[in-house]
Amino acid sequence: MGSVRKASAWLGLVDDNDDERYYDDDYSEGTESGDAWVTDPRVKVATDVAEEKGRRIGTVTPDSFRDARAIGELFRDGVPVIMNLTAMEPADAKRVVDFAAGLIFGLRGSIDRVSNRVFLLSPADTEIVSGEPAAHRADGFYNQS
Repeated sequence: MGSVRKASAWLGLVDDNDDERYYDDDYSEGTESGDAWVTDPRVKVATDVAEEKGRRIGTVTPDSFRDARAIGELFRDGVPVIMNLTAMEPADAKRVVDFAAGLIFGLRGSIDRVSNRVFLLSPADTEIVSGEPAAHRADGFYNQS
């Protein structure tokens, strides 16, 4: 198949019948026993492990004040939330920050400004560690002086 034909097929402009040559007629759908494919029970999905150990961070980019509920629900569940308000109108962004301030006050959390109109809401049991630039560290790692 030529490159123009492949591109046309990928865009859905023409029917792509060349895929039939890749399928074997003897292929059977599903498994013979009827059981679904199961992974090794020792293997866990990263999100399951993160949820078990409390290592989750939520990111919310609200469009309007109505999206503040998602921020509140995540934070109430003990999940740190990164609030990106760059897509909002300034008046609505101020309302969301006020909502977040009440939320962290009520649940004894903290709020940190990450960048312009981006904030980190941290639950009470979360420690924020600020990194010191490598050139100023006292332990000698990458110390040029």
